[in-house]
Amino acid sequence: MAAEGDFLARYRAVSNKLKNFTVCLFCFIVFFPSACVLPGQLAKELKQQDCLQYAAFCNLAMARCEQTLFNAPGEALALTDAARLFLSSEKEIRALQAQGFDEHLQAALNCYSFAIKVYIEMNQPVMAASLCLELGNALKEMNRPGEAIVHFQRAAELQAQTPIEALLSMGEIATCKILTRDYDGALSVFTEMQLMCQERGLQLPGTTSPIGAFLDIVAKCEISRVLLLMLLEPPPQKLLPEHAQTLERYAWESFDPHSQGRHSLILNCLGESVLQMACQEKDTESLKSLQTELWPFLTAEQNHLLHLVVLERIAPSGQGI
Repeated sequence: MAAEGDFLARYRAVSNKLKNFTVCLFCFIVFFPSACVLPGQLAKELKQQDCLQYAAFCNLAMARCEQTLFNAPGEALALTDAARLFLSSEKEIRALQAQGFDEHLQAALNCYSFAIKVYIEMNQPVMAASLCLELGNALKEMNRPGEAIVHFQRAAELQAQTPIEALLSMGEIATCKILTRDYDGALSVFTEMQLMCQERGLQLPGTTSPIGAFLDIVAKCEISRVLLLMLLEPPPQKLLPEHAQTLERYAWESFDPHSQGRHSLILNCLGESVLQMACQEKDTESLKSLQTELWPFLTAEQNHLLHLVVLERIAPSGQGI
């Protein structure tokens, strides 16, 4: 209690100094810059004492000082520090399984929002996007993927001039949609990513095939799309043309068993499985065997989707389109 009283007394003293410094213009010009240091010093001490939410409030006071001085970079930095401290405080409460009303999480969301706004006004979309990704990842770790989608979407919009980063953000959107069991939405995102790679990706001269990192993203999207189509099993009347073409390609094309490359092998096996299901709807043993063979080659997310496909064949849930 004594420590808390000491903190409150010092906080009031700092607030009174800030009020007194703004009484006249002369005092404002001479003393206000040095006054901005006071909340920062107090924030450092409180952070060392593990009083994270109080340190965050001091950073908010510092951000207000920087705003008054028209120092946008300093304001954004102080707001970001406050947001991270509020977020850390919320994580501590959750780790202790204590009762709460998400007030620290809401404070962190507000601080992140203001910091992102400041960076956008400074014409620094890359910094703004990084904060959106930071917030989205934090929400996903807190088992709030539905709320994280909005922030990943905003990050992708801010990264419009950098296709690779935008595609990675869109991949996070698809992951969150899978976590929320919005498989149709995830399929749409993967399709959009694949089209974006083909339109904006680096291509070989005289061809429309992407190369480099874009080719890897196309292959990963193609695998995820095939798995999602196998899981959803949309009826022909509701099947979009691009999805119908994908299923046709992997159901009827003759695959080269000697094709090289990890992605080619996976797509060949998936294509064969689509053909098997078209011929024998209840052939679950082939799918189990395929799952065992593909497990080392797929990502954790793709393995999850393949597992759902197998479960859906064994015990249909009726959750498809």
